[in-house]
Amino acid sequence: MDNPLHPFELHEWIPISLFGFDISINKAVVMMWMVAGLVAGLFLAAGSSRKLVPSKLQAVAELFVEFIRNMILDTMGRDGMRFFPFIATLFLFILFCNLLGLIPGSYTVTSQIAVTAAFAFFVFVMSIVVGIVLHGARFLRILIPAGTPKLLLPLMVPIELISQLARPVSLSVRLFANMTAGHTILSVLFGLAIAGGLLIGWLPFAFTIAMNALEVGIALIQAYIFTILTCVYLGDAIHLHGEEGHGH
Repeated sequence: MDNPLHPFELHEWIPISLFGFDISINKAVVMMWMVAGLVAGLFLAAGSSRKLVPSKLQAVAELFVEFIRNMILDTMGRDGMRFFPFIATLFLFILFCNLLGLIPGSYTVTSQIAVTAAFAFFVFVMSIVVGIVLHGARFLRILIPAGTPKLLLPLMVPIELISQLARPVSLSVRLFANMTAGHTILSVLFGLAIAGGLLIGWLPFAFTIAMNALEVGIALIQAYIFTILTCVYLGDAIHLHGEEGHGH
């Protein structure tokens, strides 16, 4: 049986180096270009022929918009709608990367820790910048949970600081680990199905198809989890542990 991690290997297609940085073109880069083009094409096509009675494409686009809008309002309130373009781009990009990665012969970009870590680090830095811009030095109060007695501050502040610093780590590893584990399991099961199918017929293939359907659900859930946590982190930066109302 082939190495189940073989599909995650990347090989340079067009080697490029800029100021000592390796920015070579490989399968993952091309896949990200395809995802960006597909998402942009979907919404451009849906928005170019808007009708009172929406077409199927327009209905799908409106469903995405409404879903993302409700996600933002539930976690950040109306103040969070200023981040709608960013949140929508993040959710759709991760979702389509997850789903297209299930197509045989394609590549799952979100199975690379470098990609998910870059997303998570950007979200983390963005939440800090937003908090400082909105609250200035008061943003440091995010390290002090509401109602904490003064005697417990020396204990709680380091704990909260570690919790904040762990956010980008947990955010990136969660997405990376789930997508990698799922695809590895599918690869192993598919290999076993081919071997077992020669002995006991179609049953192993049916099981593989069922697992693939499960992976579609996981792809949707992981895109949602990454995005909803991003909204929560930005919401914390805006409202400082709920000190201010969400303005629903």
